[in-house]
Amino acid sequence: MRVSTNGAYQRSLTMMQQLQTALSHTQLQIASGRRILTPSDDPIASARTLNMQESIARLDQFERNSDIVGNRLSFEESALGNVNNALQRVRELAIQANNATQSNETRSLIAIEMREQLDSLMQLANQQDGSGRYLFSGNMDDTEPVSRNGNVFSYNGDQGQRMIQIGDARQIADGDPGSDVFFRVRNGNGTFAATAATTNIGTGVLDGGSVTDQTLYNQDQFTIRFIDPTNYEVIDSSAAVIATGTFQSGGTIAFSGIQLSIDGDPAAGDEFDVSPSINNSVFAMIDNLASAVESTVLDETSRAAMNNGINAGILAIDQAIGNVIDTRTRVGSRLAAIDSQNNANSSTILTLQETIADLQDLDYAEALSRLSLEASTLEAAQQSFIRTQSLSLFNYL
Repeated sequence: MRVSTNGAYQRSLTMMQQLQTALSHTQLQIASGRRILTPSDDPIASARTLNMQESIARLDQFERNSDIVGNRLSFEESALGNVNNALQRVRELAIQANNATQSNETRSLIAIEMREQLDSLMQLANQQDGSGRYLFSGNMDDTEPVSRNGNVFSYNGDQGQRMIQIGDARQIADGDPGSDVFFRVRNGNGTFAATAATTNIGTGVLDGGSVTDQTLYNQDQFTIRFIDPTNYEVIDSSAAVIATGTFQSGGTIAFSGIQLSIDGDPAAGDEFDVSPSINNSVFAMIDNLASAVESTVLDETSRAAMNNGINAGILAIDQAIGNVIDTRTRVGSRLAAIDSQNNANSSTILTLQETIADLQDLDYAEALSRLSLEASTLEAAQQSFIRTQSLSLFNYL
């Protein structure tokens, strides 16, 4: 078979170009430190790498989401801490005002500070986060949540909670609606509220009472009516007498699975109502408490009325403090969940990055050996081409 000179040249050039391409590819691998420069280098590994890079991008977004919700929850936790401090101060003031040594003038000063604490609570309820979004408006975070018209306090947000994705199967609420924090505070002891009638002329002062047998308590409305200073009867909402007894100051009055006590000396016809607890706003509770504190005491009857008002207010404040503590606990649990999920996300990202490195990173020892071999092969091919190019029959004539 005869081989033309042009054909031999073309084959030699093609071979040297292939060797040059291989050498250049190896040099690029060494320069970049990556084994896979294009998907064609290893299609399977490239596909796996792409999937893992998408997973890393998704986890990075989850971490950014965690930072956003974590910052907002931190603002809320700080605000709730200040709310708790204000409520504790109001409680201290109420106990101070309930002391018999206080005069009408000193109690009026205490009531002024209570109302200042009320104003502070309003500001805390309307606090914003670092982005100017209201903390306690639910999903309506551009609306001021709490407003006041005289002694009427209103919630202007909604009941929603914005859920933020922080993991493939985990979402976290970025706040709590102010309706839950400030407007759903149970009055009384949280189960029922005992109040003295405004028409009482005796000096009976109620305690908070408690449920002793949940199975017997039917959440009805009851009235404790004094037949005379030493005898009472308990009437339910149907006007039926369900219990009677002899009264002793500080003694226990028990009926329908609940008990309470009355100190002092109730008069004939005095009544004390017992009703299931209802939701109220912490703002109205403090406003009512301040009104009770600043009420004028002229005699023992008016003093008993003031004491009953303050005692009811202290019970309400205790319920509000408990509600704030419960909310802070939920916020703390969410912050802990964010930290836990961030650790899990970071660990997964590290594992994916290590796997990608195993697939993509270059084995420098193998690459350098291959580079040396490819360079030698190319040099040999070039020398062979030069010698072949110089061959001619005319050299042997």
